[in-house]
Amino acid sequence: MDAFISSTLVVAIAEIGDKTQLLTLFLAARYARHSAIILGILVATLLNHGLSAWLGAWVVQWFPPLLLPWILGGSFIAVGLWVLVPDKDEGADASVLAYGAFTATCILFFLAEIGDKTQVATVIMAARFENALLWVVAGSTLGMMLANVPVAYAGSWLMQRISLTWIRWVACGLFVLMGLMSIVVYK
Repeated sequence: MDAFISSTLVVAIAEIGDKTQLLTLFLAARYARHSAIILGILVATLLNHGLSAWLGAWVVQWFPPLLLPWILGGSFIAVGLWVLVPDKDEGADASVLAYGAFTATCILFFLAEIGDKTQVATVIMAARFENALLWVVAGSTLGMMLANVPVAYAGSWLMQRISLTWIRWVACGLFVLMGLMSIVVYK
């Protein structure tokens, strides 16, 4: 259960102000079918984070156990610092948009997640909880949904009322704290 809760919190925090959240805002403005967008996010996230969790569990077996807490802790701290760098909406491929809300969301969201903070966070969580990959994927997917579903329905209203700079600093602090905790209390 630690894997599920930790993964949910890590991904939900990392997703705030992320490019995929901006993509959700764009898709919600483009398509009226918010449920199709949300289902597309769910499918893309399950695929992307499932592969990420598998990668994290595979990579961890190549590191000596004594170094693992330092590698995981350092990775969390690096992601925390990365959170401070604002993402930019890189635009959407117009040819994909012609396929409708669900297909466009699946494709664009999956591609946007490649190399993203939340994907890296999922790899780290899977390395940390290598024996609980399903819980990591379930938690990271829930975290992604918690951060994006409100944007699909009320994105522009939320973006006007939330200071992303303040949220990025809080998220950075939480990641650094998790990194230090990983070093100190790794089991």
